[in-house]
Amino acid sequence: MPDDHLNPSLVSASRLAYLGDCVWELSVREMLVRRGARQPSVDALAYVTAKVQSRAAERLLPLLTEEESDEYRRGRNIGHTNIPKSASLAEYRRATGLETLFGWLWLRGDEERIRALFEAAFAGEGDMTSLPASETGEENA
Repeated sequence: MPDDHLNPSLVSASRLAYLGDCVWELSVREMLVRRGARQPSVDALAYVTAKVQSRAAERLLPLLTEEESDEYRRGRNIGHTNIPKSASLAEYRRATGLETLFGWLWLRGDEERIRALFEAAFAGEGDMTSLPASETGEENA
């Protein structure tokens, strides 16, 4: 729950990213439940990787306000020491920037903006808007 006395811009980027990771995952879970996913806990894994978050960040950058862009960059520029094997450093940095932005928006209490950005992140891309194969009835290769 947002705290009216906390200035989100004064919270460290790493703490915002920590919170934003949860906000992103909550958004994914809500999307999957609303879509009627049969295995939301399994399908969520396709949406919470650094690669997916990096692509989402690239889509959202043109939509961000100046203040939102500043927060995104603050998170993107965190010194990273543990990069996952499944993502490049650039992808991981963009993903962290996205998580920082979502954490910052959460602390501001701007759930409407979170929802709008999350929906925009998955609009217009076939691989991002469709459910994983397990939800469409297709067999995995």
